[in-house]
Amino acid sequence: MTWDLESDRPIYAQLVDQIELKICSGTYPLGSKLPSVRDLAKEASVNPNTMQRALAKLEDDGLLYTNRTSGRYVTEDYNMVQQLKNKIAQEHIQFFLNKMTDLGFERNEILSILSTMVKKEDTKNE
Repeated sequence: MTWDLESDRPIYAQLVDQIELKICSGTYPLGSKLPSVRDLAKEASVNPNTMQRALAKLEDDGLLYTNRTSGRYVTEDYNMVQQLKNKIAQEHIQFFLNKMTDLGFERNEILSILSTMVKKEDTKNE
């Protein structure tokens, strides 16, 4: 997963979002050790202080923890990660519903479009 950073929001907030996605997707599995701040900053092409700020926020939220002698690790709390995944999914769905409503679609039309697309994906993956 690449680090897609844009100028519309603070960089550290985007880093938090992207690290959360990497945790939810399993790129950084539960209990795994993260690369160093410097390595992550280099990978994302950001200042190490900015990356440190993002990691500190994730640590405050409980998604990461620090072992003083060996670095930062992803939480092992499966339920916490599931709750985060659900929260992110709900935010994406709400954004989608708002956009579809802005386009003039009614709820039943939105459901019909989604159902059709899911069926197409199912046949494509068979």
